[in-house]
Amino acid sequence: MRHQNYFVYILTNGDRHTVLYIGVTNSLERRASEHSLGRGSAFARQYNAHKLIYFEAYRDPTSAIAREKQLKRWSRAKKEALVARRNPQWHDLFTQMYALGPGVSPR
Repeated sequence: MRHQNYFVYILTNGDRHTVLYIGVTNSLERRASEHSLGRGSAFARQYNAHKLIYFEAYRDPTSAIAREKQLKRWSRAKKEALVARRNPQWHDLFTQMYALGPGVSPR
């Protein structure tokens, strides 16, 4: 039986990083692509938030949704610290995933 992954992710807007958008999805690749093409949430579209800077994988949707809600309650400083621990330069992880090949997650 194949396990489904669910992802909590954080997007920002280009190099300015003035906006942090937190979402949840069952296909990080598809959702990141939707955001980059302007087909994501209205908020992400309005603020041009399409740069994937952080994600976490979960085996069940309940855990992923709970984590999304938790992160949304955090202060901006706490969210920035979370991103900085795994991605200190705030590189676009979506671009790196495609450089590695489809279905490959950067570690």
